[in-house]
Amino acid sequence: MIEAFQDWFLSLGENYGVNPWVFGAIYVGAIPFFLASITWLVTRARAHRSTVVPTMLAGFFFVSAYLYLAIAGRNIPVWVWIFLAVLVVYGAWSTIRDTRRKIAAAKAAAGE
Repeated sequence: MIEAFQDWFLSLGENYGVNPWVFGAIYVGAIPFFLASITWLVTRARAHRSTVVPTMLAGFFFVSAYLYLAIAGRNIPVWVWIFLAVLVVYGAWSTIRDTRRKIAAAKAAAGE
């Protein structure tokens, strides 16, 4: 059963021109960079400095695996793009909400 799942999973990459292992490596590998960007963003916001660069970097790392899919993939079904769009929108909303909370908490702790 596990072999059947693995064969099916790997065949998806062949069908759509995407290496599932590369996609997974980008997805997991971007997590520490995303978290570092968020930390940098909160630190700069607390210091009342520009957050443009850390925000852009966080956004890039957030969608990096999907960028690989968009560049390398072919014949990706429309439902996949719709599903990914919903995930990205929800993830962005959640990240913005959490980051604003962290900034507010950091400012409150600093007595601002």
